Amino acid sequence: MTDNRRDLLLFAGLGVLFAIIFVTQGTAYSLRVTVEALCYAMIAFGLSLQWGTAGLFNVGIMGFIAAGAFASLFVTFPVNQAFWDSEGPAMLGDVLVKVAIGAAAVFAVSRSGKIGLPKPLVTFLTLVTLAVAYLVVSASLDPTARYIEREAGFVGGLGLPVYFGWAAAGIVAGAIAWVVGKICLGLRSDYLAIATLGIAQIIKTFLKNADWLTRGTQTVSPLPWPVPGAAEVGFTAARASYLVLTAVMLVIVYMLLQRVYHAPWGRMMRAIRDNEDAASAMGKDVTKRRLEIFVFGCVLMGIGGATLIHFNTIFDPNGFVDLNHTFLIWVMVILGGPGNNRGAIFGALLVYVIWTMSEPVTLVIFDYIRTIGRDLFGWQAPADLNSRALAMRVFVIGLTITMVLRFAPKGVIPERLSRKA
Repeated sequence: MTDNRRDLLLFAGLGVLFAIIFVTQGTAYSLRVTVEALCYAMIAFGLSLQWGTAGLFNVGIMGFIAAGAFASLFVTFPVNQAFWDSEGPAMLGDVLVKVAIGAAAVFAVSRSGKIGLPKPLVTFLTLVTLAVAYLVVSASLDPTARYIEREAGFVGGLGLPVYFGWAAAGIVAGAIAWVVGKICLGLRSDYLAIATLGIAQIIKTFLKNADWLTRGTQTVSPLPWPVPGAAEVGFTAARASYLVLTAVMLVIVYMLLQRVYHAPWGRMMRAIRDNEDAASAMGKDVTKRRLEIFVFGCVLMGIGGATLIHFNTIFDPNGFVDLNHTFLIWVMVILGGPGNNRGAIFGALLVYVIWTMSEPVTLVIFDYIRTIGRDLFGWQAPADLNSRALAMRVFVIGLTITMVLRFAPKGVIPERLSRKA
């Protein structure tokens, strides 16, 4: 059986699975599952690009998703006129000026080794400058935040179209990735894992506690849609429109990634992944190329996060958790096949279906067990039996990834490298 035919059969089987969900769960719920799965597929593209193509171990996916989601929220949410009519903009502008001056000072001091200062002294002066800048900015930000919360609630948004928000999501996530990668990609690979894990928690903590900027745990809703909403065309038609939009975006990104994969740049990235020393000996700037692909991958993660929160129409910093927004993405890429864009799509769709449908399927199984146990053996089921169904999806996902690692360690649709004589 050829590889293309095998892939076609796998996707056909996945299509049958989605058809069963549409028949048994109803159109509205099934559309929701499908749209969210496609958003996860966009994020999986980013991880597959980083890990599958370049071997970069990113365990801070949640942070880049959250950063992209916030960027889109800020750009697209309606303007809060109470904020703009207050002294808040001027006070916040003063804080941003101090941030810019502090960043410039830290950067200048960190480069003072070029004028002959010894490296230990440069490091010491950089840390001192960073601490002073932090104290100055904090002293200005705290009263500003209290004023904004008291007078306007929070800063609100810019009221721009959603597409601008999605572009901003990719830019912000990419900018954060550039900073992290610039620091860590020249070091051992485990430093990247530590840094991305840390930055994800920093981003989440900041968004959760910055009530003046994100309303924190109070959440922000409703977020605008890029397509007509339920009030205009009906609930089902609105979700179907969003599904079409996300599917078109996914196809466009897939085609672009395929071109990149087979281009000289893609071959160079795989060469660096497979033998870094040989690629470096051939004159390739390994750190620079890794930084490029790390940034590109995080851009896709930011866009995927933005499309996901706009579909759910709510921004909740507490809703970003490592289990759903890091671990689950890794399972999708591992199951589908790292380095294979088709595998990323297949893995995202299949894993998300398993994740969402495990609970209702488990409830049905528990109901049969309860009935059979009572009728045949007089068994009285625990009162909280149904509440245990939600935990079963973690078990099912764990069992799924274990089986994949055992029987298909390279993924269900593994990377296929052409070998020419």
